[in-house]
Amino acid sequence: MKIDKLNQHNAEKIADEWKYDGKYSFYNMTEDIEDYEEIISPLLRGSNYFQVIRNDELFGFFVLEQTTDLVGIGVGIKPEWTGNGFGEQFILLILDYIKENYSASTARLSVAKFNIRAQKVYAKVGFTKIREYQQATNGSVHLFVEMELIF
Repeated sequence: MKIDKLNQHNAEKIADEWKYDGKYSFYNMTEDIEDYEEIISPLLRGSNYFQVIRNDELFGFFVLEQTTDLVGIGVGIKPEWTGNGFGEQFILLILDYIKENYSASTARLSVAKFNIRAQKVYAKVGFTKIREYQQATNGSVHLFVEMELIF
């Protein structure tokens, strides 16, 4: 797998074409106007968004935001690749990228509480749950789990 800055073409594919099924439709970019606008705008994306290419095909993306000694992570895998056992390798790739390119001792992410599948992947690579919280998004208030990994 190869990591590059997220280009405009792929940002638009993610925003407009990636559609998750069932309860996972929560993660469709079109469900939250702020997320949608951020990913399609080069100015709002800044240098924080990355694409992951696997076998010459867009496989996933991630966003990193560093504050002092902490890197916040947001991730997405192309819908047809989710639930197929690629999550652990994907997250480990991102963690290696952080270790090589950022000066941080902690990685943190949030995941919708219903997404047990993702929570299991994060726990398997070393993340631990630090809290649950409610957040307004996608036109309602949803429960999230915050997890962190200390390097």
